[in-house]
Order: sequence, then C-alpha cells, then structure tokens
Amino acid sequence: MSNPIIQPENLVYDKSAVLTDNVMHYCPGCSHGTVHRIVAEVIEEMGLQDQTIGVAPVGCAVFIYNYINVDFAESAHGRAPAIATAIKRLNPDKLVFTYQGDGDLAAIGTAETIHACNRGENIAIIFINNGIYGMTGGQMAPTTLLGMKSSTCPTGREPHLNGYPLKITDMLALTEGTCYVTRQSVHTPSSVKKTKRAIRKAFDNSLQGKGTSVVEVVSTCNSGWKMTPVEANRWMEENMFPFYPLGDLKDR
Repeated sequence: MSNPIIQPENLVYDKSAVLTDNVMHYCPGCSHGTVHRIVAEVIEEMGLQDQTIGVAPVGCAVFIYNYINVDFAESAHGRAPAIATAIKRLNPDKLVFTYQGDGDLAAIGTAETIHACNRGENIAIIFINNGIYGMTGGQMAPTTLLGMKSSTCPTGREPHLNGYPLKITDMLALTEGTCYVTRQSVHTPSSVKKTKRAIRKAFDNSLQGKGTSVVEVVSTCNSGWKMTPVEANRWMEENMFPFYPLGDLKDR
C-alpha cells in the first residue's frame, strides 16, 4: 500500500508552473529574475500560458525565453514593439508583451517604442530600467543619471558632453495611444506586489483592447554599477528613485 502524498498545510509560495527548470544565468542581485517570476505567475493566474506570445529583444533580457514557458519571438535590437505590433494585429485574441531593457527600448528602439505607443497598439511593454547597458560592458545608456559612472563615462555623465538622462516613460505617457503607464520596482516584498498588480493590469488592458500599457521597473545592475546587491539597492533608492519616482503616470 503506497503512502499518500502529504501537502503542507501552510504553503506560502510555490514555483510557477510557467517557469522552466532552467537555472537563471543572471548575476546575483539582478532584478531580471524577480520580474521573470512575476510575469510567469501572472500568466499562470490568468490561465493564459497557451495564449501568450512574448517578444524578446537583444541584451540581458533576450534570454527570457529560456525561463518562461510560452511562445516567444526574438526581435532585432530595439525592434520589439514593431514585432509585437505585427503579432498582435495578426492574433488579436492573444496576450502579446515585450520585455526590454533601457538600452534597447530608450536608445536603439526609441522610434519603434514611441510610435507603437502613439498608435495605441494593444500590447504590454515591460521596461527594465537600470540606467546602464548591462550585457555589453556597462556603457552609458540614455537613462544613465547625471554624475553616474559607466565604462564610457568613467568620471560620471556630464550634460554638456553626454546630454541629459531621458525620462522616456514620461514621454510615453503623453502619447494618445497609451492607456496605462506606471513606474515600479522589485527591491522589497511590497514593491514586488505592486509590480505584480501593475503587470496584471497591463496584461488585462492588452486583452481588452484598451491601447498600449507600459510598466517600467526601476532596477539595479550591481555588476555594471560595481556594487554589491545590498549597496546597489541602497544606491537605487537614494539616486534612481528621486529622478525616476515610482507610481502611476497615466491610467485611462
């Protein structure tokens, strides 16, 4: 006689079935893994694993297809909103989202991002903003703060030489086609819950045809910043949040 399987009575957390068993390659302290988990949980809770199509760009974020078990298309650098536009128009009943870093979305993909949002494409855009090019060597990105050091501005970003940081999420909130634009983080349990609610809302908007939703996640890149995970979180709170304040920018 076999023994019955005993389930724990007070199960607090279980791995989402939408996550694969692949070990994530991200650096310790990286925000990508946490956001991946949130995305997988939301897809599972909405029952949309077989109805979801993600678009992965170039950069650290490209490997999302290794970790979330849904259909993915890979785009050229910065072109994810254009690819997502085509996929959603051809498959209007599908949940279609992009997952992009700041170098991808706010630099190489500026035009694709702005025009997709202005057209009001029924897609969700998840935007990871850590103020730096993470994968390719820690170069300055459009979102790099004034005075912030990178491999291409080792003494800190200077406005007369490098220009000013680009608040692209604020710009996207001004476009007529966006219905929901928010800026969140994942550095504390409470912030993770807020980001999860934001991503769920963005996905709901996409399915309901309300227009484009943008969820920015202000994040750390402790490897690129040359900090420990704890130091990076503290630096983000003290420097990133004042310039990129958390909260909803638009909710129509």
